[in-house]
Amino acid sequence: MSADVANDPMREVLRRWKAAFDDHRADVMADLFASDALFQGFGPEVISGREAVRGYYEAVPDSRTAHLGDVHSYRIGEELAGGFADVTFRDPTGWAAPVHLSLVLQRECGRWRIRQYHVSRTVADH
Repeated sequence: MSADVANDPMREVLRRWKAAFDDHRADVMADLFASDALFQGFGPEVISGREAVRGYYEAVPDSRTAHLGDVHSYRIGEELAGGFADVTFRDPTGWAAPVHLSLVLQRECGRWRIRQYHVSRTVADH
């Protein structure tokens, strides 16, 4: 593990998140989240809790992968962190969805978990 990942909770969590997403492991994905996490994915509704997050990821097609771009992070003391990442979700058909991913992280029992997750699709013109 690089020093950047070891010292940066955002990069640490994103590394684990990407590996679980690309391997289509919904249980591992859900375990990255706080038990009462707020989650705004591509769906129109905000969902809450680890079980809802598991259900969301179980519905993602197995062919999709996540490609990480720039990551910007911050820390607030020893227990809170967060940031933004450019992510592009892709599948072999050529489908691609570039997004900004925003995370708020909290350390629970010595492990960083996602407390809030939000994606917003990026568009060329607004």
